[in-house]
Amino acid sequence: MTFKDTLAGLPNIDHLDRINICDESGKVIHSIPAVPGKLGSLRVYYALAQQFHDQLTPEAAEHGLTLFAEHTADAQQHPGKHPNIDFLLQVCDHQLHLRLIPLEDDI
Repeated sequence: MTFKDTLAGLPNIDHLDRINICDESGKVIHSIPAVPGKLGSLRVYYALAQQFHDQLTPEAAEHGLTLFAEHTADAQQHPGKHPNIDFLLQVCDHQLHLRLIPLEDDI
C-alpha cells in the first residue's frame, strides 16, 4: 500500500490547527502545523494519537513508520528530508515515551 492509499483511510484533520508532541515534563519538543506540505504528516500523527490514546511510544512510532509507507525508506536513505518521519525513528531508537496533543482550530 502506498502513502497515498494509506492517507485515504486516516481520520479527517480539517478541525486541527496542529499537533504538539511533549516530553514527560510537558515541554513541547516537536510540532506539526496544519499547513500545506505537512498535512499528510499531521494525518498520520493524528491517527496515532487516536489509536494510541495520545501516547507516542516506540510501538506507536513503529506503526507510524508503516503508515508513511514508501516515504519511510526514503527518510532512512536521506536523513533530514522527512523530519516528521525522522522524529518517529528517533522515538524508536531512543525508546522515548511522549505525549501527542492535537490542538483544534479556534474558528
